[in-house]
Amino acid sequence: MTDTAIVAAHYQNENCHPDGKIKVGIGQDSSWRQERLANARRLFDGARAAGVPIVHVRLAVPPDYRGVIANTPLIRQWIELGAWREGTWGVAFIDDLAPAADEHVVTHTRNNCFYNSTLDEVLFSLRTRKLICCGVSTAYAVEGTVRHATDIGYEVTVATDACSTATQAQHDAALSAMGLIAEVKSVSEIIDTF
Repeated sequence: MTDTAIVAAHYQNENCHPDGKIKVGIGQDSSWRQERLANARRLFDGARAAGVPIVHVRLAVPPDYRGVIANTPLIRQWIELGAWREGTWGVAFIDDLAPAADEHVVTHTRNNCFYNSTLDEVLFSLRTRKLICCGVSTAYAVEGTVRHATDIGYEVTVATDACSTATQAQHDAALSAMGLIAEVKSVSEIIDTF
């Protein structure tokens, strides 16, 4: 049994599909959209072949936003756009990045994948000590999750080219910041370690 798991954040229609409402993960005209999503598929395929568990984290809030604390411009934007509502197309996983039948799915309501979720319990049940984090957005969900994970004792690697943020500058800045607390590697480099 491996002590490593992949935490895959927010590969959902709302922020990965061109028709999604949220553009801070992959901008509407981002030239790297298909490349980053294809890299995530390669990472998933490599992990599945090697028996490395994947924990898929989805963002979804009540349809009426009851209980959602709108304390940031980003969350106020979700509400204004009617985004991330449970039961809508937006919260479904994007084609080709949906979980396999035997993989864990965790739902949460903020950026940090540990917040208000069962992620830590799932990882504990898998006997995980090392995380490979990927997802959308690099500067919000991935970075928030990586910071929390390292604070509570996980060793973390970020799959750089399976993550995206609205601009390349934001993506690079987030990776640079995380480089002091996590390993930062490409999907190819990670797959070579499986």
